[in-house]
Amino acid sequence: MFCDTHCHLFQEYYENLDAILKEAFQKKVDRYIVAGCDAKSNREVLTLLNKEGIYGALGIHPEEVDQYTNEDIQFIEQNLNHEKVIALGEIGLDYHYTKENKKEQIELFEKQLSLAEKYHLPVVVHSREATSDTIEILKKYHVHGVIHSFTGSLETAKIYQKMGFCLGINGVITFKNCQLKEVIKNIPLDSILLETDSPYLAPVPYRGQKNDPSKILTIATFLSEIYQISIEELAKITNQNIKRIFDI
Repeated sequence: MFCDTHCHLFQEYYENLDAILKEAFQKKVDRYIVAGCDAKSNREVLTLLNKEGIYGALGIHPEEVDQYTNEDIQFIEQNLNHEKVIALGEIGLDYHYTKENKKEQIELFEKQLSLAEKYHLPVVVHSREATSDTIEILKKYHVHGVIHSFTGSLETAKIYQKMGFCLGINGVITFKNCQLKEVIKNIPLDSILLETDSPYLAPVPYRGQKNDPSKILTIATFLSEIYQISIEELAKITNQNIKRIFDI
């Protein structure tokens, strides 16, 4: 069985979540880490934790830097003791749309890294067009975790690997012109986690459709061909990676 280590299973995306989870289970996916991004989604994460197999990460996404409040950070800290909250995330830096709030993004990122360090929790890191700053900031904290939706270079992958981070690989790797396939060939499987980022980034042949956790099997099959191992062996190794990073 597989785990979708990064998804957003919120009501605004899925009208019948139980049906989505049933389909995923039939496709050998029985655990899900749902990542919060803002005050609203963090609260919804907590309501989802009563479902079997669902775990949560709480965090403020860098794109929310102009909207979040200190009360939102306090809410996260107050709920980190929940037994099924297993990480700080989705947190990080995103310079794709603007760098004008770079200082504020870094401040928000560091606030949440401090919480992760204080409570000995892994982090789920979003880094988009901000690799250098992300690496330098992570070096300042005693944290580990996963680099969500990794699409960087082999050099960057090895840096994160040496820092104790796993790389979250999702449907992007199946895209026709994606260079990540060549990078992954040179990264050991013990540094890889599988994720969908549902409802986004559905893999080929579902690209353009709404994604869901059942598509983990499609991503896993694609990776098993790259690594030239059985789907069962890939499941075994990635599950070991999950246990090393998260308390599941």
